Amino acid sequence: MSSKTVESIDRVVIRFAGDSGDGMQLTGDRFTSDTAAMGNDLSTLPNFPAEIRAPQGTLPGVSSFQLHFADHDVLTPGDAPDVLVAMNPAALKANLADVPRGATIIANTDEFGTRNLAKVGYAANPLEDGSLESWHVHGLPLTSMTVEALTDFDLTRKEKERAKNMFALGLLSWMYSRPTDATENFLAKKFGSKPEILAANLKALAAGVAYGETTEEFVSAYAVGPAPMPAGTYRNITGNAALALGLVAASHRSGLPLVLGSYPITPASDILHTLSSLKRHGVTTMQAEDEIAGIGMALGASFGGALGVTTTSGPGVALKSETIGLAVSLELPLVIVDVQRGGPSTGLPTKTEQADLLQAMFGRNGESPVPIVAPQTPSDCFDAAMEAVRIATTYRTPVFVLSDGYLANGSEPWLVPEVSSLPALEVEFATEPNGVDAQGNRVFHPYQRDAETLARPWAVPGTAGLEHRRDAGPSVGGSRHGGAGAPDRRHREGRRHRQHLLRPRQPRPDDAAAPGQGRRGHRARPRGRRPVGVRAGAHARVGLDLRPDRGRRPGRAQGRTRCCPHPPAPPQPVPGQPR
Repeated sequence: MSSKTVESIDRVVIRFAGDSGDGMQLTGDRFTSDTAAMGNDLSTLPNFPAEIRAPQGTLPGVSSFQLHFADHDVLTPGDAPDVLVAMNPAALKANLADVPRGATIIANTDEFGTRNLAKVGYAANPLEDGSLESWHVHGLPLTSMTVEALTDFDLTRKEKERAKNMFALGLLSWMYSRPTDATENFLAKKFGSKPEILAANLKALAAGVAYGETTEEFVSAYAVGPAPMPAGTYRNITGNAALALGLVAASHRSGLPLVLGSYPITPASDILHTLSSLKRHGVTTMQAEDEIAGIGMALGASFGGALGVTTTSGPGVALKSETIGLAVSLELPLVIVDVQRGGPSTGLPTKTEQADLLQAMFGRNGESPVPIVAPQTPSDCFDAAMEAVRIATTYRTPVFVLSDGYLANGSEPWLVPEVSSLPALEVEFATEPNGVDAQGNRVFHPYQRDAETLARPWAVPGTAGLEHRRDAGPSVGGSRHGGAGAPDRRHREGRRHRQHLLRPRQPRPDDAAAPGQGRRGHRARPRGRRPVGVRAGAHARVGLDLRPDRGRRPGRAQGRTRCCPHPPAPPQPVPGQPR
């Protein structure tokens, strides 16, 4: 235990910031898990760069993770961090405007060299020129201390430097009285197959804690007491994970298999990732080739009696609008999860906006209203998913769930509910005819309304006695909706026409050709050659060319069709006739 004093505080906001490769997301995630284990209420805000990998040390490449935890109810990740951990000059410059004067800044001095300062426009080192006098600045050589702590390990210097985020995590864990047991167990699972890497990370973590205890840089540590919460089992959960679990829970409570048709898109992809690992719970996930195919799969699953779900972001909603309108007209349950992101068109994948509301309300042609459910916190995403499924299955309608990037990637403690406390979502399918036609025959009316909900019956295709066909042509035998009546005349005529097209062609007597000629006076086709557009197989056997003329590459084998059609040869004279 440290001999320094411990000061009690009620809340704190910490932001870890550094380059994309500095491990700030992992550092923040581990600090969050340790904080949740202490019983604090919390809220997080991960912030990723929009670029796939911006140049190292530049402003566009800064990645940050903000955590707000307290001994009372926490509603937001916080606006202004009380502590900023800046791993390089870019992280300092990108986040300094958010840090209030009087707050604490911990900067990695090893990265504040001339080259890195120039990349972000600093003419002088801000840690030395007095420009940060309004803040409590602790300039620490985090990289050098990490490398020195790992002197005995047979690793390259670059590999040792990668552990500097664990050193920073250990230091902050000491500063705010966080245990490190959970992080040690996490590292053991993550690097269990690499003993040397595991030992190095554990050593860097312990070195950070030891530095906080022994250095004179920090006068005291801080303690944040647990927040009052109802008794039960808690876990830290992100909005995307809560949505996935809510959909699975709704699937089980409704008795419907869950089918997800989705095209990966940030920031909604984690829902697809999570559900794909839950196949043992009756979940089917299909990664589609595009957004339209994804919602088509989901709507087809709903037509077949399953719980169809599709996930996307704003750009995908624009592509799915026609199929959403189809779901409205078919009156089938469908859940569309829109995890909103910033900007029009393809937008900014890692930045957040809440600007898709009007698109969700009116972004379809015709009269096609759709209910919308919007969660307010990451844990509320679970309840939002349950409610969306309830509305969709009760009223036979597609339903939007409007989440956003902050909720999707942010996290907070979630009280795991008892299964028996979840609402029952009973779904009844139509199993027998529900009406009588003019002849007194029992028939099925697919759009007959329920007196209470005004929803139509949900019939699974193939249900005996509910066979149904609807043709636009005139009826024959008194029925256009299947059952006892005769088939429609157009159907019979179309069937006869198709049979005629596929009937093998028979030569007629008046088609007899003169020697050396084909029918109708054309030169007979040479042996081993085929007309252009006809391939060997079924079409060639029935003598019918159903393929359009198209250019082909010259065949290598003898007898292959050439790339261009031959013009017909002129008629040859018949022996005994004048020329």
